[in-house]
Amino acid sequence: MAATTLPPPRLLPSGDSAITVEFSRNIDDAANQRVLALDRTLAEAPIAGVTETVPTYRSLLVHYDPCRIDFATLGEKLMALARRAVSAGTKARRWRVPVVYGGEHGIDLENVAKALNTTPDDIVARHVAGHYRVAMIGFTPGWSYLSGLDKFLHMSRRQNPRLLTPAGTISVGGVQAGIQCFAAPSGWHLLGRTPVRTYQMHREPIFLLEPGDHVTFFAIDAKTFAELDRAAEAGEIIAELMPA
Repeated sequence: MAATTLPPPRLLPSGDSAITVEFSRNIDDAANQRVLALDRTLAEAPIAGVTETVPTYRSLLVHYDPCRIDFATLGEKLMALARRAVSAGTKARRWRVPVVYGGEHGIDLENVAKALNTTPDDIVARHVAGHYRVAMIGFTPGWSYLSGLDKFLHMSRRQNPRLLTPAGTISVGGVQAGIQCFAAPSGWHLLGRTPVRTYQMHREPIFLLEPGDHVTFFAIDAKTFAELDRAAEAGEIIAELMPA
């Protein structure tokens, strides 16, 4: 699609020192790609006065110093960059992430299968067969929101969210899949757990996954999970980075 045929983003004031550049009002991969393209463009060609950018599914939040640049001037520059950034891109990394499904590690797998009138093995097979893309990082450090979930697995979130779910949880909610790094509240459906740490302070890199990365999953047993979990705790990167 040519840049001229794409709808321009909306500029929304966010307080007195931030602008939201909104590309869509819906969760949309094409809009997300434009968000990430603008974020990369700003990193490569910084605008004086911009202090931070925060990419989301459908918009880019741009923090700025109003003593150095005003809303109108920054908005004009962002609109120009958004038009240029449509085709901007970098070669995405591809990761394979191990998951132990079901049982104590994926306490919702059986109920998800019942709700979708299928078997737990079918749910696992569909989840493993998916090709996912990291749309954004948020909620807690390293929490990776993934687009690309099989439509068969789309389902409403739990009516009663849990106050605490385990670190490393692999879950689905709505049209999304997710990788949860830390123990945290969640209303998503828990299919399994991964020993992979998407965020780890004493490791380099601290954040493993980045928006735009691609992810696939593969199943492991509980014994392998325990072994890989110990290695990950020691700082080892156990997700597999695939050749470009």
